[in-house]
Amino acid sequence: MLTREEMRRLLVARGQEKQELFAESCRVRNERFGATVVLRGVIELTNVCRVNCDYCPMRRDNVRENDTYFLTADQIVATAELIRDNGIDVVLLQGGETPSVLPILEDAIPRIRQMYDDRVEVLLNVGNLKRTQYQRLHALGATSYILKHETSDRDLHLRIRHETLDSRLRHLRDLQEVGFKIGTGLISSLPGQSLDSIIDDIELAGEIGADMCSVSPFIPAPNTPMSLEPIGDNELALNVIALLRLNFPHLLIPSVSALERVGGGGQSRGLDAGANVMTANFSGAGDQKRYLIYGKDRFVVTLDHVRGLVESSGLELRGSVFIEQEAMGEGAAR
Repeated sequence: MLTREEMRRLLVARGQEKQELFAESCRVRNERFGATVVLRGVIELTNVCRVNCDYCPMRRDNVRENDTYFLTADQIVATAELIRDNGIDVVLLQGGETPSVLPILEDAIPRIRQMYDDRVEVLLNVGNLKRTQYQRLHALGATSYILKHETSDRDLHLRIRHETLDSRLRHLRDLQEVGFKIGTGLISSLPGQSLDSIIDDIELAGEIGADMCSVSPFIPAPNTPMSLEPIGDNELALNVIALLRLNFPHLLIPSVSALERVGGGGQSRGLDAGANVMTANFSGAGDQKRYLIYGKDRFVVTLDHVRGLVESSGLELRGSVFIEQEAMGEGAAR
């Protein structure tokens, strides 16, 4: 682990120091994973959400004004088949936080696993649920779960998410105890956020034993209480990615679409900073427009975009790390 003083200096690194930081983070990534990038296919299930986060256009107060939708289990399975046919073995099922997706997921997950002959990572990102519901989803075949903490600053977390950080962390512990590989994530450049708070975010990923962690620069979205705040700094987000990689070489760290939304070429630079995951969007065109994660002018990542970006970065696409680890464990057991 880098010291807090070292991280504080490197978070604001520019020029030659930044180049050296990225070179070292890429060296660590390649030493751990090879020069590879995990490819995920995402299906956006619904834009309905029970939470009222101040930065999100899909917040609860906006639901009545938005053109809402829920995919059916049949639609999810059909899209998962398209993901499979493109050679992708990580299916990310993502949506607003609402327990209404549970019956749909309970129908779809076993069918997806059967389609893949059980050689698939079913990754969920559907928010806080009850522990018994996590157990049910895991028993049906979901293998990993993303639940972003967003900010480790307890006061800021409560102010912008209207829920406590401790509650979020308790759910992450529940997921881990149930048997999920867990992912978290933070927003950098949040109004009111300090560098020390970001260092806390980095350290938190280690403290909770996360397997995955994302970094998204803050994007002020229309129709939210934070719409007039300044847009986040990609340079800061990229440095956070590099520090996560140096401190926790095992992490799966995505180069997220927000990096591209903030600045053209942002996702390429995310890979330069040590990220090793890309996610291609397989949602229907109409649903992509209704899934207002950053507003209607979001950047939608296509499979062609991912392939071109990874190739130009001198890297290669690969499948699920967790499937590979499971196979190695089975081999050792035999």
